[in-house]
Amino acid sequence: MEEKKIAKEVLEKVGGATNVSHLEHCSTRLRFTLIDDSKVDSEGIKKIPGVLGVTQAAQTQVIIGSAVVEVYREVEKMLSGVEQDKNNRVKNTRSWQSVILDFVISIFQPLIPAIAGGGILKSLLMLLNLIGLIDKATPTYQILTFVGDAPLYFLPLLVAITTANKLKVNSLVAVSAVGGLLIPGLSTLITEGTALAGIPIQNINYAYQVFPAILCVISYSYLEKFFTRISPKVIRSFFVPMMSLLIVVPLTLLILGPIGFTFGQAFASVIMNIFARFGWIAVSLLAAFLPFMVITGMHKAMIPYVITSLGETGKEIIYNAASLAHNISEAGACFAVTIRAKDRGLKATAVSAGISALFGITEPALYGVTILHKRVLYGVMFGSLIGGATLGILGVEAYVAVGPGIASLSMFISETLPNNLLFAVIGLVVSFISSFVAVLVLWKEPISDKNSETVESTELVFNAPVEGVVLPLSQVNDDVFSNKMLGEGVAIIPTKGELYAPIDGTIKMVYNTKHALGMQTSDGTEILFHIGLDTVNLDGKYFESYVKEGQTVRKGDLMIRFDREAIKKAGFDLTTMIIITAPKNVTLKISSNKQVNIEEELFIIEGVGENVIA
Repeated sequence: MEEKKIAKEVLEKVGGATNVSHLEHCSTRLRFTLIDDSKVDSEGIKKIPGVLGVTQAAQTQVIIGSAVVEVYREVEKMLSGVEQDKNNRVKNTRSWQSVILDFVISIFQPLIPAIAGGGILKSLLMLLNLIGLIDKATPTYQILTFVGDAPLYFLPLLVAITTANKLKVNSLVAVSAVGGLLIPGLSTLITEGTALAGIPIQNINYAYQVFPAILCVISYSYLEKFFTRISPKVIRSFFVPMMSLLIVVPLTLLILGPIGFTFGQAFASVIMNIFARFGWIAVSLLAAFLPFMVITGMHKAMIPYVITSLGETGKEIIYNAASLAHNISEAGACFAVTIRAKDRGLKATAVSAGISALFGITEPALYGVTILHKRVLYGVMFGSLIGGATLGILGVEAYVAVGPGIASLSMFISETLPNNLLFAVIGLVVSFISSFVAVLVLWKEPISDKNSETVESTELVFNAPVEGVVLPLSQVNDDVFSNKMLGEGVAIIPTKGELYAPIDGTIKMVYNTKHALGMQTSDGTEILFHIGLDTVNLDGKYFESYVKEGQTVRKGDLMIRFDREAIKKAGFDLTTMIIITAPKNVTLKISSNKQVNIEEELFIIEGVGENVIA
């Protein structure tokens, strides 16, 4: 079975079953939480047939596409009964931000199918009512509406399960603890202003709430571990859950519940205030930057807001509109590439990716077309910007947490805003046309051996611009570089704070912060040198430039001097990238040396000529 083969190879490349701490999936990705992230073979994963790409942020995310569920099941079978390599736990050096993001995604991501299924059911019922096929006053309509509303109403119980699974505690006891907050009799007592041990209980309706449930289960996880440790084995089966429930439910009613409820209201309120202040601009900008968020998986950080907003207000006004603009823009761009491209393989990829994007799944388009061609990326960003602005100005609201696309347009049906669905369709059309036209105009056929017979083949030899340890770009801890969005290249961890010209050329650009510069060779090849990650935040401190824009340099000329130790003490990664930004179709022959100095050859660009640069 093909899925079984993919699962086996992916599991091997992430460090084996003993390296997997937690596994889940979304609509296109396997999401691994690993014990030791350094064991991941990213380049090996990318080469697996059936894998679209891989990204490492809060989690290691392997992009599979439409077969993700089947592959997930195969991986899950392979993980069954395997004990983790606990000795490797100390090797995981993820930042606290990554740990928190991983925790949040692991809780909220699995909720989407249930919430989306119920929401779409409710929206389809409204559609049937609007066209006169079913009366909303009938018992059938009302019963099915309750069914569709169930996932959101019982959201605290669903959150209890996902949180318990993430924390590896008894999910049934966790559900029982949170379920105590939803018992009708207790809800009535709370409404009547009852007290517990003389302490008043705040009147809160815990249905539709997520944060009180999360705090409740986190507290329960500590209690379970504590009572398991101190209780005799003979009574542990009932004593641990009994004592845990006895403490955690009252604690939640008196303290944790009000804290979580207040946080949830404030969380949703912040987003609403952003929209109130910036309106359609917020939707437009978010849509334009969604390609980068989806590539890195950071768009999943928006899920808590979306679910909280739906639970608190029954609607969501920013992310889904922006996501609709982006998804349809990806589709428009892919169909434009299908028309303009001459390469049959690219045409086939683009048309299938475009259809997938129309239905709300953008990874095939992003990884197969968009990030491989910067002109397509520009077109997608333009279409998303214009489409997002249109949807924002029209005030389109979403009522379901699902990837927006043609098949899920019913998520925009509203009983109070009769034109909401029409406005969503207008935004969809604007997004598609804007992106389609932009890519149609911007597209430039990549030069290949098949269509560049007049290219005069030459080789450009580059010496190492800095002394240090050579790394492939795939190992750089920044997705913009590791995914080669800016171009092909190589990275070096410098052992000396000096950057030299690796070849003769002209300085085309020097950043004000002096951490990066661009140069161009006599044949038109453009190179970007970027010293460190996020070093732009140093605002030029610890950097000294010896060149200026327009200056001609010779191989071996000193261009920038930087204070390695001071930059490292400031907490910055000094990995230095050498990127060929133009032309895009270069082939690099990289030196096999792991350690280089400035007199040594670093790489050769093969097949460079005037027509390629054009």
